[in-house]
Amino acid sequence: MRKITLVIMAAGMGSRFGGLKQIEPIDPEGHIIIDFSLFDAWRAGFRDVVFIIKREMEAEFRECIGDRMEQYFHVSYVYQDLDRLPEGIEVPEGRTKPWGTGHALACCKGVVNGPFAVINADDFYGRTAFSEIYDFLAAQTDESKYAMVGYRLKNTVTEFGSVARGVCEIEDGRSSKKARTPNTPRTASISSRWRATPSCR
Repeated sequence: MRKITLVIMAAGMGSRFGGLKQIEPIDPEGHIIIDFSLFDAWRAGFRDVVFIIKREMEAEFRECIGDRMEQYFHVSYVYQDLDRLPEGIEVPEGRTKPWGTGHALACCKGVVNGPFAVINADDFYGRTAFSEIYDFLAAQTDESKYAMVGYRLKNTVTEFGSVARGVCEIEDGRSSKKARTPNTPRTASISSRWRATPSCR
């Protein structure tokens, strides 16, 4: 069977949260959100994990997450450096925040060389999402086909305030439109928090 990799985007420092949100405990036993994701990913069949991080958070991230996971997964790290850009492109003066998803995945070139799925380190997905996406990638032989796990927005957001989400429109079982909205109402239909592709070169 082909190696299928789980890519976890963890370079964002959670500026609104006020700290490294990815390693903040969420239960009395000290588990963090990513512990639940990795447990579900392992049960689904994933055995290779790539963490996308910032260099300055590496020691803390390894201590809290990476070192523990090495007994279950083959763990690799990719650094989302601001200056890792295409030739001719320069970092704007004063820019300190990481670039977006596209840049994070571009930094995986040379590390991820086959089918992969992408998640955020600080989102909860649930066991079914991991098994569905793993099974899709394991069975997929057409590299032109991609998949996304979507959620009904009303089931993923709080009643207190608004959130930024990627909202999709579905036609005939396919995503026909996707737009990120900064203040998504709870009545929107689908919230996208997954991406998967058969290959990365």
